[in-house]
Amino acid sequence: MILYKNISELLTLAPAAKKSGRRIAEFDLGIVEDAALVASGTRILWAGKLKEIPKKLLKGKRKSISLNGKVVMPGFVECHTHSLFGGNRAHEFEMRNQGATYQEIASKGGGILSTVRATRAASDRDLMVSLNKHVLEFVRQGVTTLEVKSGYGLNHKEEIRLLSLINKVKKIRVVSTYLGPHARSPEQPDFSLYIDEIIKKTLPEIKQKKLSRRVDIFVEHGYFSLELGERYWQAAKSLEMDLVGHVEQLTATGAAVAAAKMNAVSVDHLVCLKDDEVGEIAGSETTCVLLPTADFYLKMAYPAARRLIDAGARVALATDFNPGTSPSTDLSLVGVLARLNMKMTLPEIISAYTIGAAHALRLADSVGSLEAGKSADFIVLENSWRELFYRVGKMPILSTWSKNKRIY
Repeated sequence: MILYKNISELLTLAPAAKKSGRRIAEFDLGIVEDAALVASGTRILWAGKLKEIPKKLLKGKRKSISLNGKVVMPGFVECHTHSLFGGNRAHEFEMRNQGATYQEIASKGGGILSTVRATRAASDRDLMVSLNKHVLEFVRQGVTTLEVKSGYGLNHKEEIRLLSLINKVKKIRVVSTYLGPHARSPEQPDFSLYIDEIIKKTLPEIKQKKLSRRVDIFVEHGYFSLELGERYWQAAKSLEMDLVGHVEQLTATGAAVAAAKMNAVSVDHLVCLKDDEVGEIAGSETTCVLLPTADFYLKMAYPAARRLIDAGARVALATDFNPGTSPSTDLSLVGVLARLNMKMTLPEIISAYTIGAAHALRLADSVGSLEAGKSADFIVLENSWRELFYRVGKMPILSTWSKNKRIY
């Protein structure tokens, strides 16, 4: 058992967790002064005021660690990334700045297919070196749970390979997501036939080998239609897999509402969500994952975060780290953009990057807040929590702890 003491402020996020990450105010950060945290194995036994620790926890053998009067809070949950890929698309950044659109770049063999070619050509070793480098970038910023999608294989063999590699990461808790329907497959350019192959062959193998419990799809004009998305989600649902969707990013498709009706765990992007769809999403159990760094790079509008939050939606934030449309692992940039361009408050952002994101991964029972029974995933800040998401390029993290062990 370990007693973490000398904590000036402990942000438990327990009230936010009780509210399922909805309509968050500063009170919901669950701030406790002169606090302590008790953990055993990988789990939290108790969190609260030092002077209120139950006597039974002070009996027997224990180790004490002083956190030197610093602020402690839950580790961040990064719930949407494409962190496993080969090559880069720096040249496309220049093309977009010269006026080329996302769709125009894709039509010339760039975009996702460019990364697919580079990823297929890369060895397992090279891909793992790159992935572990990206993982470390997140850990240094206080991330203790990281989602990583496949999606740069675009055929059965390569997608299975990518999921297998994602599951080899040991540094932190990693959640893999299958994103085979990310773009047109070079081997099967007919979108409908590709979805048929995925449903008949790939999803059953993923399930049987326990490579992922989550499936994602890019529903967008020029990519996968809503009808194909619904067919895919239904097949995955029959296998008891969690549903996710890249939806309403470039154009309005109605896919967000359709996914929510199918009890998707999250709908991601939502830039083009219609005003009359906000209430239906807000009234569902589906988490809205907003990705402002991608909107920034694509010079797009930002999602209607304020309307969603005020309507009662649960919101999460993430980097959408990928080599093309969001080549950044910087959590601070996400938060600053959310404050400046989506009018989110700091407590809302903290909740979105902890308990909100935990819900997006269906992990709210184990991460996202510091409460008895949950994983001992926490971060120690250099200064006040009010300095979070204030300086771009600076996450004031002194140390990162995962499952009761310091990892940074």
